[in-house]
This record gives sequence, structure tokens and C-alpha cells, in this order.
Amino acid sequence: MSNRVVCREASHAGSWYSASGSQLNAQLEGWLSQAQSTIKPARAIIAPHAGYTYCGACAAHAYKQVDPSITRRVFILGPSHHVPLSRCALSPADIYRTPLYDLRIDQKVYADLWKTGLFERMSIQTDEDEHSIEMHLPYTAKAMESHKDEFSIVPVLVGALSESKEQEYGKLLSKYLADPSNLFIISSDFCHWGQRFRYTYYDESQGEIYRSIEHLDKMGMGIIEQLDPMSFTNYLKKYRNTICGRHPIGVLLNAVAELRKTGLEMNFTFLNYAQSSECRNWQDSSVSYAAGGLIVH
Repeated sequence: MSNRVVCREASHAGSWYSASGSQLNAQLEGWLSQAQSTIKPARAIIAPHAGYTYCGACAAHAYKQVDPSITRRVFILGPSHHVPLSRCALSPADIYRTPLYDLRIDQKVYADLWKTGLFERMSIQTDEDEHSIEMHLPYTAKAMESHKDEFSIVPVLVGALSESKEQEYGKLLSKYLADPSNLFIISSDFCHWGQRFRYTYYDESQGEIYRSIEHLDKMGMGIIEQLDPMSFTNYLKKYRNTICGRHPIGVLLNAVAELRKTGLEMNFTFLNYAQSSECRNWQDSSVSYAAGGLIVH
């Protein structure tokens, strides 16, 4: 009796990005051609998860740092937007579909993670409703296309974790981050500003609202580049910046902190920053995007 293969459909194709493989491929190629490989090979990247018309160009700067020749596993950590989750969850699927080609979940790593007792299983419905992981699948497929039969993915939906849980998951995932054949993709947008997001922090010394937003985001990005989880937590507590992937970022920072104890040297560098629009008055709203990568020396 054969087990049925469970496929997660590309539920946001046709709305958040093109459902046409050839059109999507051409768009991704265009954006990637505008970016430089400055910190290749990255062991981890932070990249946005909005519709590609908004953030496709920004995300390319992170994906350009990926080296497909050494990458055999791609961990994708995305925040949960729709279901309340206090832990991390794994997908029930075997295959994630994209308009380019299907991606295979690494069931061996999944089994190891499952054994820890720290993970929940999300439903296929939750998986398909969520965009934070899916928006990285076409870019992953594109970045890895020269070795498309030689890698698997490890999608992890990250809940609203406490500081101690961020530490616990960071510690757990640090052994995977230590392996040069693994790539970590951390899915996050930056400031969601405006009344519709219930966030209107404004530092008038910065001039226009969009400049204040940029200053706030870049303060956070600078703190992430220091690779200190505590400083990032304190920044979030102080400014409440609406960085939706703050928990996946927190898990990465804690995994890095764990590896630094063993003497591994690492650097994180942001390569691009963008906003969906420039806010100038209180009726406006915008979402910010940042792309960067982690190098292990």
C-alpha cells in the first residue's frame, strides 16, 4: 500500500506573484541581474515576503548571495500571520509546488525535529493560507535551479515565541546552521507603518515620515548586524517596530549566539532597503523591506 504524497499548492500564485512559470522566471532573472554577489556564499539570508511587485527587487539582493553548488538543504523560517501559535509548526506536506518546479521537503530532518517534541503540525489549510514561507519558494527554486534535483527544503512556521523559546529553538537549530550545506532563509518584512497597521511612530527630527521610518528600520538593521539577540529584543520592546518576522529573526540570532560560543566567526550585512511607498502624512501607509546575508568565516 503506497502512502499518498501530500502536495501544498502554490496558493498565492496568480495574485502575489505570476502563476506563469516562464513569466515568473523572466521577472526573477531580471531582479537578480540587478543585484551583486558581495557576500557569497551566505549561510543565512533575511528577505521580505510581500507581493513580488513590491519586494521582488529587494529580495534579489539576498538571493544573489546563495551558492547552489554547496547548498543541499534550505530551511525557511516564516512568521505565522493567520493562526495563533506559541511554538513552531511543521508542514503536513511532502511537496511544495511552485510555477517553476516542485520542491521536496526533507522528511529526515523533519523526523529529527519532530522527535524533539517542540513542534506542532500545521494543517494543509493553514500551510496554504500562509504566505510568509510560500513567497520564498519561487526565489529558492530560481536560486537553486542549477542543482534542482540535489536539495530539499525544511519549512518551519514560527509562532509568537517568548524570549526563552527563541533561545530554545535557536539552540536546537544551531547545529544545522553550523553545516555549510544548509542555507537558512529568514522571512520578514520591516516596519508596517500607518493607521491600518495601528503603528504611527514618528521622530520629527528625521523630517518626512518616511525618513523617520527608514531611520527606525535602519536602527533595527544595525542591531541585527551586531548579532546580539538581547539588543534586538530590547530594541523591539522600546520602539515596538512592526517587524513581522521578529521571531524568526530572534531564532536566527540565538542560533548564531550559540555557534559563537564555539568560536565560529560570523558577520551579518544588509545589502538593500526599500519601502512600498513614501509616507508623508498621517493618512499614508507603507511596508518596509530589507535584504541581507550571514557569512560564516
